[in-house]
Amino acid sequence: MADDNVKHIIRVANVDIPGKKHLRIALTKIKGVGRNFAHVVCNLSGIDGRKLAGSLNEKEVEILSTILKDPAAAKVPTYMFNRRRDYDTGEDKHITVGALQFTKDNDIKRLMKIKAVRGIRHSKGLPVRGQRTKSNFRRHKGKVIGLKKKKK
Repeated sequence: MADDNVKHIIRVANVDIPGKKHLRIALTKIKGVGRNFAHVVCNLSGIDGRKLAGSLNEKEVEILSTILKDPAAAKVPTYMFNRRRDYDTGEDKHITVGALQFTKDNDIKRLMKIKAVRGIRHSKGLPVRGQRTKSNFRRHKGKVIGLKKKKK
């Protein structure tokens, strides 16, 4: 297609994505969609991932939106989902955009409430996943205070 027909921005799943990028890369601009998941979505929709995102027609955009809205119905493998065995419902699902941040915040609040080790470390602003803290993470702990020399 000629560059004249390429739109600069298209709207997929209520998110603006750049039209000048390849579809596989442009889909990663949606929060909750990585490179592998974008590749699977392109394959299931039957759209070439190397096609420019701005050259999609309305029907193709609608197909992409329905797959991203409900990937389980579109036969996306469950190991690709970002929320397997949900804490509340126990089902496998894939969360995108605003619901992703909301769910993450609720998980952290739940961990803090039950006084889990991860929750305590979140509340204190320390690293959660076992990293060392002697030389790293100074922005969380405060500025380093140096030693003063003794006056003679």
